[in-house]
Amino acid sequence: MITKIKPDKQKPASLKKMAEITLQRLDKTDMDMYPSNTLLDFYDSIHKLLEATALKEGIKIKGEGAHQELIDYVAKQGKFDEQTRQFLQQMREYRNRISYEGFMVNRNYIELNKEKIQDIIRHLFELCK
Repeated sequence: MITKIKPDKQKPASLKKMAEITLQRLDKTDMDMYPSNTLLDFYDSIHKLLEATALKEGIKIKGEGAHQELIDYVAKQGKFDEQTRQFLQQMREYRNRISYEGFMVNRNYIELNKEKIQDIIRHLFELCK
């Protein structure tokens, strides 16, 4: 559910900082050895940055399906293209399967998509400035 709120400056800064900390920890992790955990950390950072972007604009999304709705909302605002939106939805689905079903991500997924994920993260950090 999308709710209009007063634009917030402190919470987006805190979310951005948490994303930075998660990515710093991830840099010290063997991503090939722990691909599922790597995906969870990448997704968590992306989610925090998406939420920071929305909050900055005075938008809060909560409730069932909030992650999916947040990705769609930011994409509709022209912050990234349809291909990126679909990729983020796929990451969200993998994240849910890891968290709720014990799904194991193949390390090839991380190897093949690491650069794309890092580009998305860099773009989202720019949006949070």
